[in-house]
This record gives sequence, structure tokens and C-alpha cells, in this order.
Amino acid sequence: MTYAQHRRIIDADSHVIELDDFLRKAASDANLALLPSMLDQQALPVDQEKMEAGFALFRKRQDDPGLMAESEETVVGDVLGGWKRLGAFDPNERSRAMDVFGYQLQWVLPTFSFHQIAHVDQADIMEAGARTLNKAMGEFCAHDRRLKAIGYLPLSLGPEKALSIMNEGLNAGCYSFMVDTNEPNDTHLSFTHPNFDPVWARFCEVGAPFSVHVAANGHYKPVPKSFSNNGREALVLGGDAPPGELGLITIKNSVEIFLSAMIFDGVFERHPNLRGICMEHGAFWVPAWLRGLDFTASSYFNRRSFNEPPAATARRHLKFSPFAGEPVGWIIENTGPEMLVFASDFPHPEGSSDPIKKFEATMENCDQSVMDAFYYGNMAEAMGIA
Repeated sequence: MTYAQHRRIIDADSHVIELDDFLRKAASDANLALLPSMLDQQALPVDQEKMEAGFALFRKRQDDPGLMAESEETVVGDVLGGWKRLGAFDPNERSRAMDVFGYQLQWVLPTFSFHQIAHVDQADIMEAGARTLNKAMGEFCAHDRRLKAIGYLPLSLGPEKALSIMNEGLNAGCYSFMVDTNEPNDTHLSFTHPNFDPVWARFCEVGAPFSVHVAANGHYKPVPKSFSNNGREALVLGGDAPPGELGLITIKNSVEIFLSAMIFDGVFERHPNLRGICMEHGAFWVPAWLRGLDFTASSYFNRRSFNEPPAATARRHLKFSPFAGEPVGWIIENTGPEMLVFASDFPHPEGSSDPIKKFEATMENCDQSVMDAFYYGNMAEAMGIA
């Protein structure tokens, strides 16, 4: 019996927990010289001792059937954590983890390798890093049709360069790409400017939704640092989760602005087949956001017209993965059954040790059709799966 049991599930968000040679092994000679070290980046610091312990455990269980069976039995739980979990960094082990989970498909995103290349000031390093990252992700997922590689598309490099990186990444095996929610340079074009239309059109051509993830926020800082001068100890959840209560309550700020701009600036109107998946920003805020979209549009009704209420555009074009533990049933009641999708966040700790149990604890009033849409149907619709 798999973890999914009777459920048909598309997992919208999982990750690789990379070893420090993940990008080096995929890099061309030209790009290799430009890559910074994964161990040197500070946005998501690497615990080298834990990484080495995870690799040692991996090597040991390859020759120990009992230890492998133990890892398979505990793959759902997060008791091992990070690099020690089955399939965290090895492609073949990831396929075995998928057998145990029983998911139909799983989107796979980077972790440390993203931060390794996304926080640099030099455009040539970011470009080399993105091209290498996309190749590495494609290679990780290439052997198993259930695994969908999600690369990184740095739109801040401009539409022409971004389109080139996207096409190369598609050829390297990426299914889709994370895009930043924020352009950090105030003088650059918004990602919703018509000059970026060829990029959004390309997503439509390949039939893949774009993704927005909490890690890819273009260095957006929703909480001024002065708020940390409060005489209290900062709380940390771990993984990609922002630190502190203010970090969590504002986790949606950047993506809320970005998706609102995508609607108000007419990107979905110009690209009616474009779809997007919003990951790890929570979903507690979505009901109020939908109301806010329509209120804002009504406030400007005599200056700008829309083909439909903006909230209807959001419902048709966007899906959101809630955190395990959020009031999913209440969110569905206030948004509709078509907007939320299941995400395990495996092997990150934020996904919890039993996401299905946590989700369903808050979905008591959801009938089978709503449950089926949450686990499979909404992602299948966004991905164009018949």
C-alpha cells in the first residue's frame, strides 16, 4: 500500500536537496568558471556536516537492504531530515521514493543550487548559473516520466535573454520554470510589460504553467529590519520559510503584487491559455485577495475596462498550494473548489511528516469531487492533462 493509498495525486511542489557538486557536474567548461560555490552562499546556508552525514547514509543503505527498507518505511516522516531522506539528492532513490508515495506526478524544484546562483550582481554569472541549474534539474528528472523538472528563469536579465535561457532549459529536459515575483531594479521594465510577451507566449506554446515560489522573489523584503529590534528572540521554521511571525504573515506580499499586476496589466488577457502555479506562499490570503481584485477594478471602472471581473481571471488562470495545517476547507468554501492543489514540499520540513493527514483534518466538509480536484484534477487542468 502506498502513502497515497486510493488517492490519485499530482504533487505540485517538491525539491532536490543537493550535494555541493550538483551544478558543477552539469556545467559546461565555460559556465563552470563562473559558478559560485554552493557552500559560500548565505541566503540559505548549507550545514556541511549534515550534508556529509546524509551522503554517508546514502552510501551505506545501497549495500544494506535492511537499512534501505527502514528508509522506505520512514520516507513520509521527516525524522531523518534533509539529505538523509530517501531520494533527497539521488535520482534513482527519488524514483523509489515515488513508488512508496504513490504519486502520479511530482514537480521537482531546486533548493540550495537556486540560492547558489540567484543572489549575484553580475548578469553573466546569473545567466551561466540559470543555464547550468536548468540542465542539472533536467538531468535529475530525465529517467522517470513521473518527475517534472522545474528550472529557473531570471526575467531580470531581460526578455530576450530569458527566452533564450527558457528554450535551452526546455531542450535540457525542464518541464517548466520558476520566475521571480519582483524586479529589484526600479529602472527596469515590469515583467508584465508587453516586451515580455514572447516569454509568456512560450509557456502557452509548450503547455506548461509558470511557477512562482517563495524562494524566487527578486530580493523582495516585506518586513523592514527595524522590526527585528524588538527585544525578542527570532523564531525560525527552517527550510525556505521566512524567519519570524512577521515573515510568515507577509509571505504572500511579493506574489500578491506580482499576480495582481499580471491581471491588471492584461497579461492573461493577451495570453488566454497562460496558467500559473503559486507555491509555498500559503493560501490563507487568497479569499480576501479575490475580493480585493474586484473591489480595485470597480474603483477604476470609469478609467479602465476588463473583459471579466479580475477575480474570475484569477480563478481560471491560477492555482495555489496551501501549507499543510492551513484551514483548507474554509479556503475552498471562500474561493471555490478549482483553485487549490496538493503539495508535499518533500523533503523540506515545512511539508510536515504527514501532509495528507494534515490537509484532510481541515477538509471534513469537502465531498469526493472537491477532494479529487484538490489532489489531482486542478493540477491536471492547469497542465493540460486529459
